[in-house]
Amino acid sequence: MTVTIDPVIDAAVYRRVLGHYPTGVCVVTAALPDGRRAAMVVGSFTSVSLSPPLVGFFPDVSSTSWLDIERAAKFCVNVLASDQVDLCRRFSAKGEDKFAGLSHRVSANGSPVLDDVLAWIDCSLEKVYEAGDHYVVLGRVQELDIVRPGQPLLFFRGGYGSFAPSRI
Repeated sequence: MTVTIDPVIDAAVYRRVLGHYPTGVCVVTAALPDGRRAAMVVGSFTSVSLSPPLVGFFPDVSSTSWLDIERAAKFCVNVLASDQVDLCRRFSAKGEDKFAGLSHRVSANGSPVLDDVLAWIDCSLEKVYEAGDHYVVLGRVQELDIVRPGQPLLFFRGGYGSFAPSRI
């Protein structure tokens, strides 16, 4: 049964309903021309196209980290493992150098690749579209790899968890 709702949707209801759909957790990283590094946690990463190879994510328009990543015009999506909640929290925090003391390498494209993530996807910025209170960011994949086996970190109904594969 479908319920018709007033066109003005309550934000709390919207979040609660959409919170029933799990999302993977990634850290998008970039290096700016002045040497600074930027990063943000996203739960909205998706593959978009195989030909050309495009991926996408949806940063909030008020994100200052996104402004730095956009300036860099290239970025790396680091797919977090279920045992990397602390890394997620580190990059979700405001302020300070999120990379301080953190082991990582630099991709051929110049973006930080975090050590021990499940996988990484290095991209050049393809297009950015406004979409309400978020942007739709498309990245053209330049290089990608799997780092290790494991389960992805998931966000579901306000908390972090992991995936339990079925044995069908």
